[in-house]
Amino acid sequence: MSNRVRKITLPAVSALHDQRVPRDFLDCYSVTSDMPPRRAAEIITAFPGWARFLLMIRSAVTGPFGLSQDGPEAADKLGPFPVQSETEAEIIAGFDDRHLNFLVSVLSHEGQISLATWVAPHNIGGRIYLAAIMPFHIAIARNALARVARA
Repeated sequence: MSNRVRKITLPAVSALHDQRVPRDFLDCYSVTSDMPPRRAAEIITAFPGWARFLLMIRSAVTGPFGLSQDGPEAADKLGPFPVQSETEAEIIAGFDDRHLNFLVSVLSHEGQISLATWVAPHNIGGRIYLAAIMPFHIAIARNALARVARA
């Protein structure tokens, strides 16, 4: 069993495909695991200290622009992300913000846990934000799945 994190195409069974239009951002990483999606999502959103530090910087920079810091109130949240849907195989969480809409999917399919992120920027600010955070997004996503593989 390999615990190597791989970049993949989002599996066709993901409900996240229903959100996507051609110019939206979508990436997906996967690791071998038979963990249920809720448990994997809890590990993924238990950010390590370095990622929490990056999120604090993000909050300081984006707060004055009115961007959400902790996500909207919701009865069921994974970290700052309200759960939008949950099945036995996939949990999707996220929200719409001033600059972009985003959702993350944690999918358990064929012995793999996949973490996908869908983003639809609303304006130039959303596109600039997405470009600025991309290296950090990739590092956090890959680290999250590595932690799932070790669990």
